Amino acid sequence: RFSLPGRSERLFPPGGVPGPAAPRDWASGARGWTSGPRGRASGAMDLAYVCEWEKRPKSNHCPSIPLVCAWSCRNLIAFTTDLRNEEEKDLTHMVHIIDTEHPWDVYSVNSGHTEVITCLEWDQSGSRLLSADADGHIKCWSMTDHLANSWENTVGSMVEGDPVVALSWLHNGVKLALHVEKSGASNFGEKFSRVKFSPSLTLFGGKPMEGWIAVTISGLVTVSLLKPNGQVLTSTESLCRLRCRVALADVAFTGGGNIVVATSDGSSTSPVQFYKVCVSVVNEKCKIDTEILPSLFMRCTTDPARKDKYPAITHLKFLARDMSEQVLLCASNQNSSIVECWSLRKEGLPVNNIFQQISPVVGDKQPMILKWRILSATNDLDRVSAVALPKLPISLTNTDLKVANDTKFFPGLGLALAFHDGSVHIVHRLSLQMMAVFYGSSSQRPVDEQAIKRQRTAGPLVHFKAMQLSWTSLALAGIDSHGKLSMLRISPSMGHVLDMNMSLRHLLFLLEYCMVTGYDWWDILLHVQPNMVQNLVEKLHEEYMRQNAALQQVLSTRIVAMKASLCKLSSSTIARVCDYHAKLFLIAISCTLKSLLRPHFLNTPDKSPGDRLTEICSKITDIDIDKVMINLKTEEFVLEMTTLQSLQQLIQWVGDFVLYLLASLPNQGSPVRPGHSFLRDGASLGMFRELMVVIRIWGLLKPSCLPVYTATSDTQDSMSLLFRLLTKLWLCCREENHITEPDDTLIDECCLLPSQLLIPNIDWLPINDGIISKLQNKQLVRLQFGKAPGLVGHTVSSQFDAFVRAPGQPKIDHLRRLHLGAYPTEECKSCTRCGCVTMLKSPNKVTAVKQWEQRWIKNCLCGGLWRRMPLSYP
Repeated sequence: RFSLPGRSERLFPPGGVPGPAAPRDWASGARGWTSGPRGRASGAMDLAYVCEWEKRPKSNHCPSIPLVCAWSCRNLIAFTTDLRNEEEKDLTHMVHIIDTEHPWDVYSVNSGHTEVITCLEWDQSGSRLLSADADGHIKCWSMTDHLANSWENTVGSMVEGDPVVALSWLHNGVKLALHVEKSGASNFGEKFSRVKFSPSLTLFGGKPMEGWIAVTISGLVTVSLLKPNGQVLTSTESLCRLRCRVALADVAFTGGGNIVVATSDGSSTSPVQFYKVCVSVVNEKCKIDTEILPSLFMRCTTDPARKDKYPAITHLKFLARDMSEQVLLCASNQNSSIVECWSLRKEGLPVNNIFQQISPVVGDKQPMILKWRILSATNDLDRVSAVALPKLPISLTNTDLKVANDTKFFPGLGLALAFHDGSVHIVHRLSLQMMAVFYGSSSQRPVDEQAIKRQRTAGPLVHFKAMQLSWTSLALAGIDSHGKLSMLRISPSMGHVLDMNMSLRHLLFLLEYCMVTGYDWWDILLHVQPNMVQNLVEKLHEEYMRQNAALQQVLSTRIVAMKASLCKLSSSTIARVCDYHAKLFLIAISCTLKSLLRPHFLNTPDKSPGDRLTEICSKITDIDIDKVMINLKTEEFVLEMTTLQSLQQLIQWVGDFVLYLLASLPNQGSPVRPGHSFLRDGASLGMFRELMVVIRIWGLLKPSCLPVYTATSDTQDSMSLLFRLLTKLWLCCREENHITEPDDTLIDECCLLPSQLLIPNIDWLPINDGIISKLQNKQLVRLQFGKAPGLVGHTVSSQFDAFVRAPGQPKIDHLRRLHLGAYPTEECKSCTRCGCVTMLKSPNKVTAVKQWEQRWIKNCLCGGLWRRMPLSYP
């Protein structure tokens, strides 16, 4: 049952020199590292911002013990503190949730837990959070009205009086592996492959069943399943017949749909036990089956030089939730720690010669056993206070030392170790070799012996008690012993000197991964400098255009949103942010208005009215809008009068934007002017042309739904004039590879537009109040929870403000195109990514408008999350 490895079974050499504890190397910042001079890791990690609680004479916020935090794929961070009540002298266990772009806008909720919170866990979508406490209570939190700063407890489960030591959502069967060695491939299918992975439990038809699994301190495993009707099925079972105390535990999943639980009683002289857990539903009841797997003893307990040196196992973690074959162990004493990485291998069982003669073993018939082998181990380190593991599912074709060294510059291969002296080290997750280091304010090298004495008597050092890596491993959030949140950048090059192309390739590879998975990419933007923006946008577009048409259609809006967030970071591309957001709005309007069209006969053939509209408008290049209308079946465009009138605000935006674009054509030489990129975008101009035709037909049914223009002549047909000029401009650039310059006649006609029609002001973007653009100068930003900062922005911000409404001016609902007044009285919500503002509650009752609003109930146009805005927002 127990696997007792010998020294010859090591697959990777240790991170340091073998033998007894190595002396402390001040150049590397810790004992046992052999990373060379300190300069090798310089610049690998730095503080982006810190956010702390308001300082009071008697601090009410104190870190809970144990302090826990979790980071979701939507870049939401949840962490815990205890709120001390000075009068009643009791503690309230709080859960805090922040968006990394607006860390000061913290949502703090009284968790209702009666004991200290021991676990926090996000689900795979990043929209629900589990919390568990030392009394066995588990609660599931979800967004209220899909707002990132408003949460409520919906369901839960409990194992009365039994503290929870490990918690995880059941696996949904989705795993997309990254192939680092193929980052230069042109096809996304080669870079990111769908791994065959079975869900932990499936419903009828193979749909994964939602739920969670928890391990308690008494050796129980409890599983709660969320049924489609909202009910919760809960079952509890012992991990093994002989129940024993579980001080540490972790949960991982196998590709076959099973669950693996690792447990330890906290003593390094006891084995680390592993169990296979199978979950099923029988007769509407949850059933749990457990099976014992091979266990292991830590190497340090079998080493005569360290046999009794590390009495306690302080950290037990699988390297990834879907990697049950590799586990990380940390044993500690009061002053130091040692870290070991183990791997479960399938090995052939040697057969005695006597049995070989009786029944020879040939080929695959050799009996196999599972055995734990040590991959790597460190020498003596300072005491480890927290561990953060990478979340990127990187696929290594061969887990040997050569692969570990060849890919050592890629950030997703490193795990983070925090030490009691305040430092943080990034080490390779397989070889445990140092990749980067960060020295906190209390971990700097003393300059003399007196400084050493002063440091020893200065009291306890500030260190991270909980850490989490972002989903791309380019940022690290740490909560220290004062409850302060620190956000660290982790360099894509891990502090090594790489050429610009290599750094850009790392960032581009991770941006593509976020584009394919739908994860938020805020942590990647932390590393984008203004001189990188143009190259990244161009390369991203090139890679996108290499994909097949079906994949391009799926990713069409996501890449536009990604380009917009990149262009915010450079003064030379800031105007293009307006264009990208306008393009997102145009795509959304086009899809919505076309979806309202219905075929006149139900048995009409293959193409929908919207597809036929696109086909006819692309074939017929006539500049007369009425001649184009003749070729359409106008009966397919008939809608109710109330529906047409309710769409007027969206129709007005289309008309205003077309007029603005045509009036700006004579100034097309200025790329800093918003709308510039539309003048050579044949696809977008084609969409506007199609919408103009639809609006023209609807205007015949209800003239009041037409866009309103202020013309100098009462007899002028503004729609016909704009369609004629728009068609001429579209003909110049409808073929992407043969774009021609507009002729002088068209430019002259566009020059006359301001004398014929009043050119409207376009409301481009809301005020940009996020922090990402303030972090480009690499200066530490200090923030305070609950208090919006008055930050002095980057030079980009001042140019950006030229395209937004200044504070005190009338506000606008960016999705409904409704004017809200200078001081809105209605509750509003804004996008955490682009800042788009819209009313929280719908003022409309018409079905068509509700359909439009339902598209943005969960996410903004750009895919960002919503957050509630105060009534007095600027």
